[in-house]
Amino acid sequence: MSARGAALQAEKSTVMITRTVNAPRKLVFAAFTDPVHIAQFWGPAGFASTVCEMDLRPGGKFRLEMRAPDGAIYTCEGTYREIVAPERVVYAGGPDCGHPCGGGIPPQALVTITLAESAGQTTVTIETCFESADGRDAAVKHGFSMGWEQTLARLANLTEGAANLAAPPN
Repeated sequence: MSARGAALQAEKSTVMITRTVNAPRKLVFAAFTDPVHIAQFWGPAGFASTVCEMDLRPGGKFRLEMRAPDGAIYTCEGTYREIVAPERVVYAGGPDCGHPCGGGIPPQALVTITLAESAGQTTVTIETCFESADGRDAAVKHGFSMGWEQTLARLANLTEGAANLAAPPN
């Protein structure tokens, strides 16, 4: 496959979600990299994170359990590929988690969270590259995009009034 063909295939299997929050980038990065904070916003509206384990380094593991309003548990597991404070976190989903959305960490997908600050606001971009267009379509059908949109709304609520959230020191 040519480089152009590979790029087109990647575009076809990618989902990108963006939201700007009224909080500085260091604070938003802290929310994504501290298990206490991430447990407060990860997941769609009505979901609660009951377990959050993070080994924040390339090769380190991420595991989070979300309890749905109906009591079902969705496990999110992945491996960190890259952490560049305070601008980017990259992680990969495992081979199979039993659900096409993977609770935000889809199986066999690479997720890049990019944070860009301008005038005290941070634009959060979630780019998810699925192994295939079929994997992307299955995840979207099962609420992947909606789940991330609601998760980012919860992140905005957490960080915009951030009296209870401390950014890491320089």
